[in-house]
Amino acid sequence: MPSEGLSYAAAGVDIEAYERALERVKPLIAATHGKEVAVGVGPFAGLYALPDGSHLASSADGVGTKIKVAIAAGSHRGIGVDIVNHCVNDIATAGARPLFFLDYFATGKLDPDVFGQLIEGMTQACGAAGCALLGGETAEMPGVYALGDYDLAGFIVGLVDPGRRPGQSQVRAGDKLVGLMSSGLHTNGYSLVRKVFEDVPLGHVFRELGKPLGGVLLEPHRSYLDELRAMSWKTAAHITGGGILGNLPRSLPEGLGARIDRVLWTIPPIFGLIQKRGKITDDEMLGTFNMGLGMIVVVDPAAVPAGATVVGEVVQQTGPDRISIT
Repeated sequence: MPSEGLSYAAAGVDIEAYERALERVKPLIAATHGKEVAVGVGPFAGLYALPDGSHLASSADGVGTKIKVAIAAGSHRGIGVDIVNHCVNDIATAGARPLFFLDYFATGKLDPDVFGQLIEGMTQACGAAGCALLGGETAEMPGVYALGDYDLAGFIVGLVDPGRRPGQSQVRAGDKLVGLMSSGLHTNGYSLVRKVFEDVPLGHVFRELGKPLGGVLLEPHRSYLDELRAMSWKTAAHITGGGILGNLPRSLPEGLGARIDRVLWTIPPIFGLIQKRGKITDDEMLGTFNMGLGMIVVVDPAAVPAGATVVGEVVQQTGPDRISIT
């Protein structure tokens, strides 16, 4: 266990450095956009306008170093589920229904069993989302990837029907924040998590967890497609890299912030264990992990579903910090 508190940046992932680099290249990206591009870099999904008033929504993502846990455990099917559901959730925040998905699989040497497990997971998740696995690319690159290592990325396209596109202009102070529970870590923060548990076998059972560590860390990323379809909402934030602090502001207009109360939902024990073992600060946890909330949805107070987990509300921004979590 560390003698000093760990951080995501110290574990090798510096989100702030990435944000600075992205700001430098945004003008280059924007220069490629014609009038059809309704939404570019920034939100969870890009939007491309079609002549009939509908929009294509697209997103690309990866699974990160959760893959290293899967390799150590010899269990890869869930990684296939992870990549599809991560991408499905991204475009779901734009009100899109998935149309098709493509994958990119790269490895030092193809292992048919690993590849087969990944495809099984992807086809399972695509089937559940009503999404076609349209194709992809499989690349063997010895010298780039060590034998046994691989990487997996996903690319998704969905359709937002005319008049169904959510927008920040609808959000008002007083709107409620409804939390949709995560199944665990989902696909973010694993470089830090692996550092925290680097000396612990995946088969070890912590009293707090009640099951082997490997099973908890490999729990697949949930899809929120059905839950979002079943409720009326204004905007939604998919809580991925950057945690609650980094993602919730992406669903709020300028001038508005959010107040969240941690006693309003049950934080899964894995997060408390990570924080305790890694001596990680509250801000670092909230800026890295979902803390049990895989999606936070902005809902009109009159439209909050019965039994929903309300975790806070939209407020006027009064200082530099847009998100207040107590």
